[in-house]
Amino acid sequence: MHDAVWLNAKLAPMAGGVIRDGALAATGGRISWIGERRDWQDQARAEHDAHGAWILPAFVDCHTHLVYAGNRAHEFELRLKGASYEDIAKAGGGILSTVRATREASEDQLVASAQRRLARWIDEGTAVVEIKSGYGLDRDTELKMLRAARRLTGVKVKTTFLGAHTLPEEYKGRADAYIEFVCDEVLPVAAREKLVDAVDVFCERIAFSRAQAARVFDCAKRLGLPVKLHADQLSDLGGAALAAEYGALSADHLEYSSEQSVQALALAGSVAVLLPGAFYFLRETRLPPIVALRRNQVPIALATDHNPGSSPLSSPLLAMNMACTLFQLTPDEALAGFTVNAARALGLQATHGTLEVGKAADFALWEIDSPAELAYAIGAAPCVSRYINGDSHHF
Repeated sequence: MHDAVWLNAKLAPMAGGVIRDGALAATGGRISWIGERRDWQDQARAEHDAHGAWILPAFVDCHTHLVYAGNRAHEFELRLKGASYEDIAKAGGGILSTVRATREASEDQLVASAQRRLARWIDEGTAVVEIKSGYGLDRDTELKMLRAARRLTGVKVKTTFLGAHTLPEEYKGRADAYIEFVCDEVLPVAAREKLVDAVDVFCERIAFSRAQAARVFDCAKRLGLPVKLHADQLSDLGGAALAAEYGALSADHLEYSSEQSVQALALAGSVAVLLPGAFYFLRETRLPPIVALRRNQVPIALATDHNPGSSPLSSPLLAMNMACTLFQLTPDEALAGFTVNAARALGLQATHGTLEVGKAADFALWEIDSPAELAYAIGAAPCVSRYINGDSHHF
């Protein structure tokens, strides 16, 4: 006896093929049956009519900076007048301005503001959101951000420690000393308090070098934590190759990654996470190496990269459209980018990202004619219901 079954549904399991007249059952929060409706012979305690809606795996947003205080709308105006992202950062703006606001905010304030933002993801059928720290750059605020992320409700949250996001003002000119502080006094505490699921570093000219990133990765490995990397966004420092060397879950951004780095990612089994919101918002012109990623069969994930400075994007659906229009991904690739490949980028491929027996019963119903519409219709809101562990979240 299954807990519940959904009949009269079109199914896109993201595990190969579609089912035009299907059924999906859940038991104990897991998918317990999926297939053609004509083959459904079992019984369920509850029976739901999907009314012909499409059922897809709930979305996974594998790269966000959702917990922070303040905003940087004034920097948007500066960029429109000609200032670059690097110009603003060097003048004390950028990430550091968000750091100042986040240090001043209480944990409760951070939870409240992030929970309000998270409503958009929930409305668009999202089940999992990765959230990074990195706007504290001191021990107490980094821990405060991670605790705030853990308190958010409505989705499964995966936390990533990004203490090596940029150099705080109090360590100006002492980047190696700051990395030592992160490795000795912050990350071990966060790990001991079980606040961290993975570790990230911003490897870039305006942030940290490959050698400094490697030191953080070595610390993460000692603590038994997987790693990922902000890599090759503004220049080719070999960040993606470094991520591959450490068997990273993912390398993210990748606009300047070389063919050799892409090959290294393929050999390592790492996921390429593309972030079209930042590309669009910063008016970048250097495209990620899409052809090389496809040629080397590197899994491509997408994410909103939601943050107050370079990607104030709150919509997985819009991110999919941007990936198609700006990066020339296909709609199928875009859907895989927010489902099966995004789950892999978080190490959740065994439980999320596809509709298969044994996986989490996290899925959404969409009033659309075909799944391609999700990447096509700008501003549409066709999600009619979302189920987390088989429980309904109607809108």
